[in-house]
Amino acid sequence: MVFARVNGVVLHYAVRGAADRPTLVFSNALGTDFRIWEKVADRLGDTYRLILYDKRGHGLSEALEPPYTLSDHVNDLAALLDHLQVDKATIVGLSVGGMIAQGLAALRPDLVRALVLSDTAQKIGDDQLWDGRIKAVNEAGIASIAAGIAERWFLPAYRTPENPDFTGYLAMLTRTTTEGYAGTCAALRDADLTESTRALAVPVLCLVGDHDGSTPPDTVRALASLIHGAQFEIIQDAGHLPCIEQPEAMAARIRSFLRQANIA
Repeated sequence: MVFARVNGVVLHYAVRGAADRPTLVFSNALGTDFRIWEKVADRLGDTYRLILYDKRGHGLSEALEPPYTLSDHVNDLAALLDHLQVDKATIVGLSVGGMIAQGLAALRPDLVRALVLSDTAQKIGDDQLWDGRIKAVNEAGIASIAAGIAERWFLPAYRTPENPDFTGYLAMLTRTTTEGYAGTCAALRDADLTESTRALAVPVLCLVGDHDGSTPPDTVRALASLIHGAQFEIIQDAGHLPCIEQPEAMAARIRSFLRQANIA
């Protein structure tokens, strides 16, 4: 395990692969840690240097008092990449991780070579959604909303007690700190990246699971249409976390996109 204090918070991270390879940085969804990327990372580690990290309040990273802003998360990642002396990386972000990726590309274009935006948008949800989520987890814990989240994350065939992986990922969700979960809900509630994302000028691939219950295909298609030249692809037989349900398909699309962008 490796940790760094950056931007006033301790972040847990891992670096895999030689420094002379093109760098991919993975940013995670709400209620998850960087283990959601393991199967995708395994398929890309032969070619790329990989950086995985837990955003504040998630996994083994420090949980500061909420609320958080999206800028907090963006500045955390920027500071981590500065700490690791990384520039011109491809940022692969899922859900709120995709918003962090968009925000980083706007704030620190020197750090970003390309973006893979998975199951995300320039704005996700509204005040009612996120205020309700914050109230629920503060009053009754994340377990009280876990079943509904799991329905949006995974297809029914994956979401069974017989599947040990489902049990494990549900534990990942419910063991997220309340501070980290509620704080990041506030960050999502208050963030609208429409204008800064419209101005992005790097290669972008937008991906979405065909059964995503949080950011459905039409939502991600709208994100792609906002960004000049962005590619859009649907991953079949996946919900909100295709990196878990369809890692081979997701890794293949990322690899193909990076080759097209001459990042290999």
